[in-house]
Amino acid sequence: MAERSLRGMRIGANSLETDDNVVFVDRQQVKYRCKNGHEFGVAMAVDAEVPTAWTCRCGVEAELIEGEGVDDRKPPKPVRTHWDMLLERRNEDELKVLLEERLELLREGKLRLRRNR
Repeated sequence: MAERSLRGMRIGANSLETDDNVVFVDRQQVKYRCKNGHEFGVAMAVDAEVPTAWTCRCGVEAELIEGEGVDDRKPPKPVRTHWDMLLERRNEDELKVLLEERLELLREGKLRLRRNR
């Protein structure tokens, strides 16, 4: 019964809504170029903030060709070393005490050095 009631209609393929009485916003074509030489345009609203960078279809970041844009890129995170992460958990005085404790255990023979074979 359900198959017959949906005959002739592809579900999800076509919308039953029309564009009647719909006012579209004014648009502008913004052009970008990536390092690989691809040039493409993106349709945006006239009053939208235009970003200075857009991702190209090849995955490379493309730059705005002409005009001014808003730089909305995130600043790169500073590199955190092992030492930086260690200092987030302990201060240098605590680390000196731990080092002395481990060296003492090593000198007494209670701690063995690991050797990779």
